[in-house]
Amino acid sequence: MVTEWTPALLLVPILLPMLSGGVMLLLPRMDRADRELFTEIVACLTSTIVFLLIFNVSRADMVTVYSFISGFSMGFMADGPSMLFAGMVAVMWPLAILYAFAYMEHAPRQTSFFAFYLMTYGVTLAVAFSANLVTMYVCFEMLTLVTIPLVSHQQDQDSTYAGYLYAAYCIAGASLALVAVVLGTLDGSGTFHFGGNLASEYPPTLMRVVYLFGFFGFGTKAALFPLYIWLPKASVAPTPVTALLHAVAVVNSGVFAVTRLTWYAFGPNLLSGSTVQTVCILLSSFSMVFAAVMALKERHFKRRLAYSTMSNLSYMLFGISLMTGRGLTGAMGHMLFHGVIKMSLFLCAGAFMRVTGKEYLYEINGQGWRMPFTFTAYTLGALSLTGIPLFCGFISKWKLLTAGVALGTVPAMAGVAALIVSAFLCAMYTLSVSVRAFLPRTPAAPVREADWRMSLPIGLFTAANVAFGLWSEPVMTFLEAVSRGAL
Repeated sequence: MVTEWTPALLLVPILLPMLSGGVMLLLPRMDRADRELFTEIVACLTSTIVFLLIFNVSRADMVTVYSFISGFSMGFMADGPSMLFAGMVAVMWPLAILYAFAYMEHAPRQTSFFAFYLMTYGVTLAVAFSANLVTMYVCFEMLTLVTIPLVSHQQDQDSTYAGYLYAAYCIAGASLALVAVVLGTLDGSGTFHFGGNLASEYPPTLMRVVYLFGFFGFGTKAALFPLYIWLPKASVAPTPVTALLHAVAVVNSGVFAVTRLTWYAFGPNLLSGSTVQTVCILLSSFSMVFAAVMALKERHFKRRLAYSTMSNLSYMLFGISLMTGRGLTGAMGHMLFHGVIKMSLFLCAGAFMRVTGKEYLYEINGQGWRMPFTFTAYTLGALSLTGIPLFCGFISKWKLLTAGVALGTVPAMAGVAALIVSAFLCAMYTLSVSVRAFLPRTPAAPVREADWRMSLPIGLFTAANVAFGLWSEPVMTFLEAVSRGAL
C-alpha cells in the first residue's frame, strides 16, 4: 500500500553507500574485520531502504535536487522500471560483497576496492531512480568514473590497459548519447513518461536519427556491436567486479538507459516502422549471433562468459527495439533472469579460479569431481542460459521469440532466427564446460570447494534460477504491468 513517504527519501540509498565509500577512502588503514563489517552493514542497510522505498513512494511524485535551466534538472523517482532495476541491485549487491570478502582475502588495496564497490552501488541506484534524461546521463557517466578503479584494480599491464579501454569506449559512447539527451530535453519534456513525451519542433526524421545516436551511445555499456571490445577485456578485473559489471551494474545500466530512451523519452510512436527501428533490430540480431560465435571460439573461462553476456544483452536490445509491449516484457524479463543466471556463472568461474589458480577451459577437465557443488551450480545456470524449460532463461527467451513472431516484420523474423541460432550456440559454449568438468571422471578426487562466503551466494543465485523457472508468474505479471505503463 502506497503511503505518504516523501520521494526525497530516494536520496538516502543513493547517498549512503557513496558517502560511506568516501569515508573508507579517508581511512585507508581500517582493520580488516572492521572494514568487512562496515561494508556489509552499509550494503544491507541500503538494500533494506531500497525495498522500503520502492513499495512506499508514490509513482506520481519525484524529487528535484537541482535545476539548471527550464527543462534541465536533476531529479529522482520510483516507477516500474526503477523498481525492477533497483530491486535487482539491492538483492545482488550484499551477496556479491560477501563473496568478495573471501575472493579478495589476500589481494592488495582492499580498502580502496571495497570503497569503490560501495560507491558503485550508490551510483547504480542513482541511474535506476533517475527521473529524466539529464539525471540519467549524469549518473550514467558517474558510473563509468567510479568503476574504472575497479576494472584496473590489479594495476598490472593488462588491467591498466583494460581500464583505459573501458574508459575510452564508455566516454566515447557518452558523447554520442549526449546528442540524444540534449535534443530530447530542449523542449522541456525530459521527464520520463511511459510512451514518450517528446513534443519537439524538429522534424521526425531528425529526431529518429538523434535517437539512433542515443541507442549507440547508451548501448556502448550494453556491449552493442561494434562497441563491445571493452567488455571481454574487462574480465581481467577481480571476479566480484566482473560479476557485477557483466550481470548487473554497468551492462544492465546500458539496457536500462536504452529502455528509458525508447519507451519513456522518444516513444515507440515516433520510432515504430521507421528505418531507424529496422537498423536497431538488425544490429541487435547480428550482435547476439556474433557474440555467441566469439564465445564459442574463446578459451579463457571468464572471457567466454563475457562474450555470452554481450550476446544476451543483445537479446534485450532486440526486445526493446520491437517497440511492442510483448517485446518490452521479454526484454525486462531477460534483464532480470540473465542477471541471476550470469551472477551464478561468474561466481562459479571465480570459485574455480580462486581454488585452483587456473583460468583456461582445458584446465577444467575433471574438476567437477573435485568441486561438485560449484560445477553442478554452473551446469544448472548453463541449462537456464541455453533456454531449457523449467529454468528462468527459457521464460524470457520464449517471450522474446514470441514477441518477434507476433510483430511479423522481416527484421523481426530475422531477429527470431538470430535468437534461435544464438541459443543453439549458447548450448555449445556453456554446456561444453560442464562436459569438460565431469568427463573424464577423476578417480578418488578429493573434494575441495570454495570458502562458504563464496559458496553461499552461488547457492542462493542457483536457487533463484530454479525458483524463477518453476514459479515466474508473479514476476511476469509485474513486468506486463510495467509494459502497459500501469507502474
